[in-house]
Amino acid sequence: MSDLPVVSDAGPLMVLAKLHLLHLLHELYGQIYIPSSVYDEAVTMGLRQGYEDARTLYDHCQQMNWHPESVPVSSIPPELEAVGLDSGERDTLALALGLGNAQVLMDEHVGRMVARALGLKVRGSLAVLVDAYRGRLIGSSALRAYCTELAERQDIWINPSLVRQVLDRVLEE
Repeated sequence: MSDLPVVSDAGPLMVLAKLHLLHLLHELYGQIYIPSSVYDEAVTMGLRQGYEDARTLYDHCQQMNWHPESVPVSSIPPELEAVGLDSGERDTLALALGLGNAQVLMDEHVGRMVARALGLKVRGSLAVLVDAYRGRLIGSSALRAYCTELAERQDIWINPSLVRQVLDRVLEE
């Protein structure tokens, strides 16, 4: 488990819910902090639109006792307001900073760059799968199958060539 608190943006939560792998978050990182704006995007709005992954995420949050975390506007550093992130990304980074430089789960490229510039450690959906493989929570055949699904699904927006590059590199180790 991670020594750092872990705060997640919507992307990794939705990807792992679609793959039915949310349990990996608990096994790898323990408690996951989810800003209210992220919960609203991934769960509340998703449930309204009838998305299965939103139901899966809702059920998992209930089971794990993961509750949305309020991020007061006064706790958002001015530099986060200026870079044009969406509210979920902004709140994820603000909450991570407020928790004492927590690790961030985020897929969106600009948000990841901002997080790194703020000195935060960032992992994406693909890295969660790699961490699960390296931690022996999934085997090589499962990693290959999940990466194939990541690359092929139209409702997951991770570059298929990146998925293949990472998979090849990890399996060569």
